Amino acid sequence: MIDIEGDVLTAPEADLLRHPAVGGVILFSRNYRSPRRMRRLVAAIRSAAGRPVLVAIDQEGGRVQRMRTGFTALPPARVLGEVHDSDPGRARELARARGRLLALELEAVDIDFSFAPVVDVDYGRSEVIGNRALHGDPQVVAALGEAFVRGASSAGMACVAKHFPGHGWVAADSHAELPVDGRDYGELRADMAPFERLIGAGVSAVMTAHVQYSSVDDPTPCYSPRWIRKELRQRLNFSGAVFADDLSMHGAGQAGDLGQRVAASLEAGCDMLPICNDPEGVRELLGDWRYAAGPDSAARLARLRRSA
Repeated sequence: MIDIEGDVLTAPEADLLRHPAVGGVILFSRNYRSPRRMRRLVAAIRSAAGRPVLVAIDQEGGRVQRMRTGFTALPPARVLGEVHDSDPGRARELARARGRLLALELEAVDIDFSFAPVVDVDYGRSEVIGNRALHGDPQVVAALGEAFVRGASSAGMACVAKHFPGHGWVAADSHAELPVDGRDYGELRADMAPFERLIGAGVSAVMTAHVQYSSVDDPTPCYSPRWIRKELRQRLNFSGAVFADDLSMHGAGQAGDLGQRVAASLEAGCDMLPICNDPEGVRELLGDWRYAAGPDSAARLARLRRSA
């Protein structure tokens, strides 16, 4: 999954989209000017690719909302948790409405999905998660996350729960360094409870965290068959798509250079690998591409398209 520079697709970017290994585009604030221009850009992306590709964005709300003018200003997810403290039923209603509203607004500009919901548990330690988290109680996070997923599904949008198995305990920001969570597996089970609940509710995809869970496995989850194949696929019986978080982040550096990161992620079981803000790296990678997507992976990703 690649990104593009502006709100108009360039010829070199169109060439990249025609590469068979490019399965999608992630959009940022720099790509947005107005709903009309975004629709035009997405149409250009789909036309250039010449085949179905995923178009996604981070439109969580609060400080992570790439499109603002012309879109509903969504409050931080934490607001739902605060409502839950006094009125759980109302909070679930609002979470469903939030999911449905987001889905309808993205449909209007032909974007397939947002990377949401964040179902990390808030331990008051992580500033990069902060009020993006719904609550500090895993069961409340699970209930509100499930309501969000059901609301989005009612309007035809897939959801991507993040960041598996949980980013809320660590203080470090994985954009800038590799956080280490030294808790044992039993403690981490609490952080996985929301993912388990959402998988039961039919969530379409999960994004892994760039965090090292040192008591469980040395590789971070996107490089770890222990986390993807044993935990997600076997124990949680997850049949949807697995996204790595952005492989250009510092927290993804454990595997080596970009080519080594891609190889390790695919070997571990990831289906889609976002690579952001590194166009030269993407061009070099695609010029020497030597991997083939399996039919199961392709089918999992196809279910994320609105037309699927």
